[in-house]
Amino acid sequence: MPKHPPKNHAAPKGPKPKHTSTPTRCPGTKGRPGREAFLPVSRADMEARGWDQCDFVYICGDAYVDHPSFGMAIISRVLEHAGYRVGIICQPDWTDPASIAALGEPRLGFLISAGNMDSMVNHYTVNKKPRHEDAYTPGGRAGARPNRAVTVYGNLIRRTFKDKPIIIGGIEASLRRLAHYDYWQDKLKRSVLLDSGADILLYGMGEHSIVEVADALDGGLPVDQITFVNGSVYRTSGAGALDNVFDYELLPSWDELERDRLTYARSFNIQQQNMDPITGGRLVEPYPNGVYVVQNPPSAPLTEREMDEVAELPYARHWHPDYDAAGGIPAFDEIRFSISSNRGCFGECSFCALAFHQGRMVQVRSRESVMREAEELTHDPEFKGYINDVGGPTANFFKPACKKQLTHGVCKNRRCLWPDVCRNMDTNEDAYADLLRDLRQIPGVKKVFVRSGIRFDYTMADASDKFLVELLQHHVSGQLRLAPEHVSDAVLSVMGKPRREVYDAFVERFERLSAEYGLKQYVVPYLISSHPGSTMKEAVELAEAVRDMGYMPEQVQDFYPTPSTMSTCMFYTGVDPRTMKPVYIPRDPHEKAMQRALIQYRKPENYKLVKEALRKAGREDLIGYGTKCLIRPVPPKPGAGGGKKQVGAGTGKPANGKPKKATSRHEDGKAATQPQNRAERRAAARSGKKGSAMPNGRTGTKQNGRPSPGKPGGRATGKSAAGTNPHARNRAAQGRQGANRH
Repeated sequence: MPKHPPKNHAAPKGPKPKHTSTPTRCPGTKGRPGREAFLPVSRADMEARGWDQCDFVYICGDAYVDHPSFGMAIISRVLEHAGYRVGIICQPDWTDPASIAALGEPRLGFLISAGNMDSMVNHYTVNKKPRHEDAYTPGGRAGARPNRAVTVYGNLIRRTFKDKPIIIGGIEASLRRLAHYDYWQDKLKRSVLLDSGADILLYGMGEHSIVEVADALDGGLPVDQITFVNGSVYRTSGAGALDNVFDYELLPSWDELERDRLTYARSFNIQQQNMDPITGGRLVEPYPNGVYVVQNPPSAPLTEREMDEVAELPYARHWHPDYDAAGGIPAFDEIRFSISSNRGCFGECSFCALAFHQGRMVQVRSRESVMREAEELTHDPEFKGYINDVGGPTANFFKPACKKQLTHGVCKNRRCLWPDVCRNMDTNEDAYADLLRDLRQIPGVKKVFVRSGIRFDYTMADASDKFLVELLQHHVSGQLRLAPEHVSDAVLSVMGKPRREVYDAFVERFERLSAEYGLKQYVVPYLISSHPGSTMKEAVELAEAVRDMGYMPEQVQDFYPTPSTMSTCMFYTGVDPRTMKPVYIPRDPHEKAMQRALIQYRKPENYKLVKEALRKAGREDLIGYGTKCLIRPVPPKPGAGGGKKQVGAGTGKPANGKPKKATSRHEDGKAATQPQNRAERRAAARSGKKGSAMPNGRTGTKQNGRPSPGKPGGRATGKSAAGTNPHARNRAAQGRQGANRH
């Protein structure tokens, strides 16, 4: 970020914070930073710094973790680096006005963020059931933030400090900046700028815009006159409200949006076409009583130098010491030894909000900056030699899609990777492969993982195998998790994901190269059920693919309509906003349950739902004893193992028609004969015999909480393992289905 001259207001006592190339380590217990490494969170902290007043007070729904993976930490450190005094109030009691006054009235204004997640997604499952844990709260305790946190915090401040400027930002505000569909209330809602009582909303990542707003306030400009900042949204009203708004596109009004869902689809399509800082324009959304919400064009992306500087500000890189007694912040454990190397995503999956929040133009850090951070990790007393991830929204997007984007912006009506990889795209992944290799050679680093996911279609377009070989040799631990999401080309087209043949080709390529290097590794897919476009026919097609893969996913992600994604717009309107063509939407909870059950058809508790789904789809041919059948005509007996394969459930019979005695390996490595008939099974149960069928339908003991393959060496047994099916060896993998989508 550009350096700023000292401000005109009275400077705090002590030296101004200075940028350093590596994070500052402050004294603390067991190598942890002390309180002085963090920004003030109490009056005592302010007094220790000689402050009589903060310039900004930051109210956040997350606990205070001073690490560049947390938006609150980035914005507060950027402001500190620009010469401003920032205090932090995390997870205040929203029923008590005194809680947001703990640091007094700030000189310039309040900053508000719900945290790293939308508060409603944080609180509720896709079935709208309350979650019992909050990974961004001390000890994982739920209930520390309100629903719709930005709105609640904003109104609380407005009642207490009536005229003080309020600036809202973060993922919740960014994705609700204009009228949006709210899944939890099942209706359209106004811009959160209006509901929260805030003066300015900053969308996107915010480093440029927050400093520009701060400088304007510091210069004495009234907040209602700060209408010129890119990456901001503001309100205006009254006669002549738009007289000073230039070069804008007028969106449909709130009344029109409420009357007609198709109008909202058209409006949303205009919004997603204006997400680029070069080609994006100014948008105006009218509301009743002469009120207008104005969205300025997106803020300029950070340069490589700015990315480096933001990443290397003097973060404490730990949670605040006040949380030690509660056991810390669970979310920090996931990213503590991970490195963010890029932001932005030109993959533009329909169900993902990243493009709407961070934009399609990828921004990257320099190799030198990433290396410095990795070296710093090796000095942490709790570092064991494993870097958990080096990536971002998509790990192998380590440069902009093409040079044209840098001067002309992204294409408004074309996508980089769908339906095929654009011919203008630079798909060479050598720079990322070289970075991984260099990180691996740092003294003290044992292994570097790539867990933020890769786009396999991008890798397939790379003429060289350099990156893929580097990945499978050194950065995969037995399983490579990918996100094909579905197998039906009809659904994949709606999702904006590559065709199934591309995924199959990648699996074949990965397994062939793994075999060439003597490695037994598997691709584990993430799958989504009930996505727009998925009828029961496509759901059965996905179940058949799972059958052919040879294992049952432990978890399945139901489509979650979160604010401001293309798929959510489809869910609400019933059309694809890009084409305005109708899209089938599975809304009925019972149908969604059937689609989900089909993917996990081997679970006994899913039998009735699966049978009903197959009949509804006209696929009774999959009910029977054949090798391609999913379930038998009769339900499993109570107490049957969830993953136990049935004859005719895709396992096949031995060539001689006689059942073979399966074997498994005990922990001592000796083979154990498996009981095959009812009498043997009963005897085994009475004697406590080891080696009964595992949940994935094979025999074996559990290793690290996952079932091991039934055959020594990791290869699956059974007829379906033969042939040319590129997924054959995937039967050994039991992948935890996650929410990180690429």
